[in-house]
Amino acid sequence: MSGRARGPIEPDLSWCHEAVQGVSRTFALTVDVLEEPMASQICVGYLLCRVADTVEDAGHIPPAAQSDVLRTYRRAIDPDDDVDIAAFRDAVDEWLPEPTDRDDDWEVVAEAPTIVATFEDLDPDAREAIVPPVLEMVDGMAMFVDRHATEGGLRIDDRDELEQYCYYAAGTVGNLITNLLTRGDVTEDRAKRLRDTAEEFGLLLQLVNVSKDVYDDYTEENNVYLPAEWLDDEGVDQERVVHPENRESSARVVGRTAEYARSFLDDAQAYLETMPLSNGNTMEAWTVPYLLAVGTLRELRSRPEDALTETGVKVSRQEVFAVMSVAGEAGRDSLAELRQTIARTPFHRAVGAAD
Repeated sequence: MSGRARGPIEPDLSWCHEAVQGVSRTFALTVDVLEEPMASQICVGYLLCRVADTVEDAGHIPPAAQSDVLRTYRRAIDPDDDVDIAAFRDAVDEWLPEPTDRDDDWEVVAEAPTIVATFEDLDPDAREAIVPPVLEMVDGMAMFVDRHATEGGLRIDDRDELEQYCYYAAGTVGNLITNLLTRGDVTEDRAKRLRDTAEEFGLLLQLVNVSKDVYDDYTEENNVYLPAEWLDDEGVDQERVVHPENRESSARVVGRTAEYARSFLDDAQAYLETMPLSNGNTMEAWTVPYLLAVGTLRELRSRPEDALTETGVKVSRQEVFAVMSVAGEAGRDSLAELRQTIARTPFHRAVGAAD
């Protein structure tokens, strides 16, 4: 995406859909296979979250300014506050890269007024479902920036703090999805089961990211999410988490974090098996990220040390395509079997062997 001149703020849903393609391959896959109105509601809700996430990850913004910008953003998207999104755009302006240097994430931040204008075009019940989790996310991110202000980046202390961070980063998104899913004709029992497992679905996906992205998180954003407590058990200082001399020891902590992620698989699966397919929701949209998380955990188990280098850990494009090809037909009853297959071997190979 290229930079656009600032002018009158108009909603632009097509731009929002294009923007998601640039900032998250996984979420773009989800939005692509949702139907309307859910596709656009999830798309715009995710972009609201992505603005905050990009600001929180920005290593070039001093922590005090970072939390101020986040709190201005929070006020701008709170319908009960009189601050508007132009105030956020002004507050973040000095920290934006030049238009020619902006990546897709920073273009989304620059276009926050467009995202908010598009959000305000959504149905009132959708806006009401989206706002509270986004506000909670922004509050949590500002709190974490303040908490670690003297460290120059986030440094997670222990498992409890890791879970708290993952809740604000992704458990809130699980709640956003659930708020959208539980509108209309959904029984109270079903809604309760969704609410009881929504956060775990988000925690699973975020913990997989924490486990696989150690190198990029440290070298690009100066954040260390592997808990200091767990690294201490291996004699590793957080500031040397990706140093070659600590490769073997840090890899054990990567493995431990991935095992922690694995503990949320059952609840995440229960969430998928419970969700209603209404308002444009589809099983495929959420089955794909779930099964790709299973595949990533398999790769992390076999080569955790790659999370500590530029190589990184991810599933192959062939496996992504194979998962996408089956997810559209995968019903609730087939999730457990697909999960077991992908946990053992890359899915495209399993499919090829079966053929």
